[in-house]
Amino acid sequence: MVGNRLLLQLDPRRADLIAALGETTGKPAFERVLERMKRSPEGRAILLDRPRVISANVGHAWDLPANTFGAAYANFMGSRNFSPDDRPPVRFMETDELAYVTTRAREVHDFWHTLFGLPTNLIGESALKVIEFEQMMLPMCALSVVGGTARFSERQRKLFYRHYFPWAVRAGMRCTDLMCVYYERHFDEDLEDVRRKWGIVPAPPPPQSNISA
Repeated sequence: MVGNRLLLQLDPRRADLIAALGETTGKPAFERVLERMKRSPEGRAILLDRPRVISANVGHAWDLPANTFGAAYANFMGSRNFSPDDRPPVRFMETDELAYVTTRAREVHDFWHTLFGLPTNLIGESALKVIEFEQMMLPMCALSVVGGTARFSERQRKLFYRHYFPWAVRAGMRCTDLMCVYYERHFDEDLEDVRRKWGIVPAPPPPQSNISA
């Protein structure tokens, strides 16, 4: 009973709860991500520069041409009244290096929403957690999918598992190592060009019989 209640509380839209769970259960996964980043030229550049996805650093995205990745990100954030500064700080990592990797994973979440064309409703967040699990193998991602789908209606559950879940598994496996992408250096590039370059397949449109998420 306690386990069931806990899973029901794991709403993938709750960034604060997901962040805390990700830190407390994800150290081995973040250690593996760190090692991958050290083996990648772009990953090493990220670790060296330690860019932060905060308003002071990404605000120029709002001034870029409409076809660019940066403009798409700005539109995603602006249309939802989101701020890059809203992410909770990392609290439970033992080293500065692991704390930064955890911070980076948290802060690129909205880049992934933009690239994969996923909404921020319960189905969209659950689908993105599947991709994040494929990319980072974080236990939190799997648990939050279970918690999210427990909140679905029966119709939503069918839509997710028949339509979005298979796509998300394939999309997460097909694309490049997304933690090794220095996104800020690609803001001025065409959105479709960077999707092709990184092997990203956007989310398919919902079936004609639209089911509210």
